[in-house]
Amino acid sequence: MKKIECIIRPNKVEEVKEALGEFGIHGLTITNVIGCGQQKGKTEIYRGSKYTINLLPKVKLEIVTDDDSVDEVVQIILENAKTGEIGDGKIFVTPVENVIRIRTGETGKDAI
Repeated sequence: MKKIECIIRPNKVEEVKEALGEFGIHGLTITNVIGCGQQKGKTEIYRGSKYTINLLPKVKLEIVTDDDSVDEVVQIILENAKTGEIGDGKIFVTPVENVIRIRTGETGKDAI
């Protein structure tokens, strides 16, 4: 099993979520986050003073899936989150040792 974490633009969340749902991924965690990267933020003027906002709002999606689906899930995220501009985000894939469903006690693939 693998955990796929991706940081994407907030305006792309619904598009990615719908595409994942069509593929059969219905269990995911979505968190509002802020961060910085190559996008470097933006400069604003407030009451005559210039200041830089370098922590920008993003959304983090976390998905746990079986090893066989990882490449397809990553491809779905890439296709639906990409704008081609700096700030589109990142995808991280890490191994998951085990998953346990609290309600039933199921483990592994059955618990996803």
